[in-house]
Amino acid sequence: MSPLAVVTGASSGIGHELAKQFAEHGFDLIVAAEDDAIAGVGAELGAEAVQVDLATEAGVQELFARIAGRPVDALALNAGIGMGGAFATDTDLRQELQIVDLNVRSTVHLAKLVLPDMVARDEGRILFTSSIASTMPGSFQAVYNASKSFVQSLALALRDELKDTNVTITSLMPGPTETEFFERAEMLDTKVGQSNKDDPADVAREGFEALMAGDERVVSASMSTKLQGRASRLMPDSVKSAMHRKMAEPGSGE
Repeated sequence: MSPLAVVTGASSGIGHELAKQFAEHGFDLIVAAEDDAIAGVGAELGAEAVQVDLATEAGVQELFARIAGRPVDALALNAGIGMGGAFATDTDLRQELQIVDLNVRSTVHLAKLVLPDMVARDEGRILFTSSIASTMPGSFQAVYNASKSFVQSLALALRDELKDTNVTITSLMPGPTETEFFERAEMLDTKVGQSNKDDPADVAREGFEALMAGDERVVSASMSTKLQGRASRLMPDSVKSAMHRKMAEPGSGE
């Protein structure tokens, strides 16, 4: 029997490319996303497609029900959204709470449902899609960066809790990547929105390789992103906030 992988946020971008990696390496696949494009991904990869809103508790439970008790060998918790703008005056509260529900709440919920069986079997792998954004306060992207800081901290804590088992936790930390993220986040007029971005296929390949190797984390994919990841460990938060402002402030790309 082929090993089973579950990939969330798999209809496009990094999630779609992660699903391709699992398919190419012989995994049976369950792919999930909110939009109807997930059906096409399922057909493309011979995967079981689940169209579900993971920002809701019912959506997470529905996805878990579709696993139907099968042992999950790899779980890629990739679903996430963002939004740019000034928190106090420009952004929408409902959208920000949806960021929290999808990026944070659903990640905790699905990991909580899947991990106990992995621990009982003493095998399994989880890939958390964090971000280079997790390393810095996100001026004009405050809730998104905070959500990724949560995901990063959760992943590292779980890795330590499980260090005496054969269950591994890996954090994937992309930089700006050529996906629909910046359009959906209404950040096309920002410096980061208009900058050159990494190829999601490269990010996914490095994430998959790190997951299979049992690595703690991988900063992906370009050298500039990797250097930024290293430098962020040495910079004061005030400096990182100022840098992020220059990249993400509305109109900064003009």
